Amino acid sequence: MRRQHDMLDGVTALTLPGGSVHARCARWEGVGRPFSVTSVSTPLTPGPGEILVRVDLATVCGSDLHTVSGRRPSPVPALLGHEQVGTVIGVGEGGPRCVDGRPVAPGLRVVWSVTASCEACDRCRRGMTQKCRELRKYGHEPWDGRAPLTGGFATHCVLLPGTAVVAVPDGLPDVVAGPASCATATVAAALDAAGPLDGRRVLVAGVGMLGLTAVAMAREGGAHVVAVDPEPGRREQALRFGASEVRDAGPVPQEVDVALELSGHSRSVENCLLSLAVGGTAVLAGSVSPGEPVPLDPQSVVRGLHTVVGVHNYRAEHLQKAVDFLSARHGDYPFAELVGGSYPLDRLDEAVEAARSAVEPRQAILPGA
Repeated sequence: MRRQHDMLDGVTALTLPGGSVHARCARWEGVGRPFSVTSVSTPLTPGPGEILVRVDLATVCGSDLHTVSGRRPSPVPALLGHEQVGTVIGVGEGGPRCVDGRPVAPGLRVVWSVTASCEACDRCRRGMTQKCRELRKYGHEPWDGRAPLTGGFATHCVLLPGTAVVAVPDGLPDVVAGPASCATATVAAALDAAGPLDGRRVLVAGVGMLGLTAVAMAREGGAHVVAVDPEPGRREQALRFGASEVRDAGPVPQEVDVALELSGHSRSVENCLLSLAVGGTAVLAGSVSPGEPVPLDPQSVVRGLHTVVGVHNYRAEHLQKAVDFLSARHGDYPFAELVGGSYPLDRLDEAVEAARSAVEPRQAILPGA
């Protein structure tokens, strides 16, 4: 079969006769089973409002680990991966645009939201696009052989209408930009829910990828940041990301104005609630899987004028804030050191295993390698 190669930014994209693109996917086959790499083809020009992106780098998120270990329900088989950065190679009719209004065009380096929303249901109209009634989630959809490119662990991804797309500035490395699609944007949403940070005392509970990002973003927002984590290595990293104090566990001795819970552990949630000062706000973003119930004293909430808010997924503006922050500040904090490894798709099982125990919170997948 005769093939031709199109060039985008100096990188070769393999196209097949008839205007289709050859893609490879690492399909998840269920708990305890290895990923299977399969080949598919997709039209070079996607459907109306859709965008075809070549995935340049993806990262193994903690949610992916929960899925492959069986801690989080997921369709089987499925194409996982929802933290990635890529290059646009095809654009459907309808003139898709980035969050900042610029047109999406071939050659543009982008990140995209974990969700695609209908933008018309009652929740979308109320500003809760991340909880759309017709929500689609990249890296969470059941495998569909007719439209398989729905996750980051593949050479290509087809972005649906209603996906937030943000252009990645020159100079922002892929290893820093990739996690923006989940970790950084989720933190931006959590800090948005927390309110103004300048001059406030902020507790960050759990300093993995999200927590370290939250430490840096809260520090840049003018907060005095207290980072809590049982792991000494993580506490040391938190200091490098701008924490003013670090502690190993338990409620902090001096009350805080904002408590960000990012670990998902029930005891940590309880300690965040116990650490709030009068008028304080607890933002819970780590509890995305079932856990032990947490006791809540209604009198403390009432008399303390406390606010408890949950954050799950994020809106388009949070992804833009995430990329803007990383672009402006990645040189001030060691974000690039948070992503280790360099795995092709056919070694995804190794990458997942490494992600369970590596010092770095993320492992990198290079689908085109």
